[in-house]
Amino acid sequence: MSQGKPEGRTNSGDLAALSQLVADFMAERDWSRYHSPKNLAAAIAVEAAELQEIFLWRELDDAMDDKRAEIEREVADIAICLLNFCNRSEIDLADALRSKLSEAATKYPADRVRGRREKYDEYPEWQDGDRSS
Repeated sequence: MSQGKPEGRTNSGDLAALSQLVADFMAERDWSRYHSPKNLAAAIAVEAAELQEIFLWRELDDAMDDKRAEIEREVADIAICLLNFCNRSEIDLADALRSKLSEAATKYPADRVRGRREKYDEYPEWQDGDRSS
């Protein structure tokens, strides 16, 4: 799996269409009674663990090309569960994502944190709580 910029991006229209596709799929099977937010949150965690398992014991620089199809299936499972969770919980994922990125931009201004890995509250220059300097 190559690292770098993604070739394709999902816009909010695509996200809405995928969300509707998931909603239709679930409705056609009458599965809503099983898909409580609690169960869907657990399903997201389980599917994420299945993705993580693929990478277990592999080297950091392993391209994982031999596992590409399996990785794509697990990523799709996570996305389906997440979109289903958002549908059931009446969360607009595109809005939530934009809001979270805006918050993260405030916590992690690019000109101050580029190339650094610390959590926002671990930057020595911000120990006094001032993020303006």
